[in-house]
Amino acid sequence: MPIHEKHLIRPENIKSHDKLVMDGIDISGHWSTFIETRVVKDYNESLQDEIAALPGGEYVHRCWQCGSCTNACTVNAINPDFNPRYWIYLIRMGMESELLRDKDIIWQCVSCNKCTYVCPREVAPEGVMKATAHWLELKGHTPQSPSTIFDDVFSTQVIETGKIEDSLVVRNFFQRTGQSLTQDWLIEMVKRMVAHLPVKMLMALGIATVLRPRTKNWGGARDAIKEYVAEQDAHHRKALGLESLVEMAKLEAAAPFKQAAE
Repeated sequence: MPIHEKHLIRPENIKSHDKLVMDGIDISGHWSTFIETRVVKDYNESLQDEIAALPGGEYVHRCWQCGSCTNACTVNAINPDFNPRYWIYLIRMGMESELLRDKDIIWQCVSCNKCTYVCPREVAPEGVMKATAHWLELKGHTPQSPSTIFDDVFSTQVIETGKIEDSLVVRNFFQRTGQSLTQDWLIEMVKRMVAHLPVKMLMALGIATVLRPRTKNWGGARDAIKEYVAEQDAHHRKALGLESLVEMAKLEAAAPFKQAAE
């Protein structure tokens, strides 16, 4: 299905003439504007299947390009280049090179789910955006995003201990992303905690940070979840044609847990 939005036409593909006369008729300016023809030779015929194989992208094939998702999109209202409908079109057409031209803004989805609520085909565009961002990372087209790093830090701690300790999550996330622990907002939050929280609670928080308590008899559940996570990651990489990296994926999936244990 053709794409009609003018802003989706790449500037370098728009050709116009400031002065052009044909058959004695002056058609200078916007009258002589044309879209340069192109030939796409690098179709990825498996692109839709690759996205569909990742969590959230299962129903990308249902899209009929009505545009409801983009019309309702919170980010599109601020940045017109953020266009879920267009990206789903590119995915379904297998136009990988065109999709990669927007790789630096696809991750900006804020998961407000407005697109999912209005979609008449239950495509779950929010899920497709997350699947596409995941696809970009697995394929090596983009570095791991801060949101993915936070997910890794959070899930690693929960899976390893069966508990969540906020201070450890913040500390590990800042360490992974190269951020300083002496940020103004964090210092202010700690000051308010010290000023308002009971001493007993503050002591408990401090002890938990050092001792890292675990849920009783958690070992069996931990091992089962870790095995499942490794299997799913290997499955996703295989679906994307990354079979040679499957074993590496298993090692990568286990690495955060090994570090947490140490």
